[in-house]
Amino acid sequence: MFPSLQALRARAREQASARQDLTARARRMLALTDEDALSVNEIACADPGCPDTETVILLMRARMPTRALKIGKPIEGVTDADIVAAEQGAPA
Repeated sequence: MFPSLQALRARAREQASARQDLTARARRMLALTDEDALSVNEIACADPGCPDTETVILLMRARMPTRALKIGKPIEGVTDADIVAAEQGAPA
């Protein structure tokens, strides 16, 4: 069962600091330039075999296809090692 929209909005407010921190760490670790963009989102997944909560980092490099780096844990739990593993294509 998915949480209500109100609960999702409250969660987004609670994790704003962690999202900003993760965004800054990912930009630095992935050596993004001012031309590149990055989006960090936490999603709920109901598919079998999928973690309940997954962090998705959309990596939009200039003149390159967009990549989705998927990490099977909440935003607050994502480590630098998770970012590296996801960028290299390893399951996190």
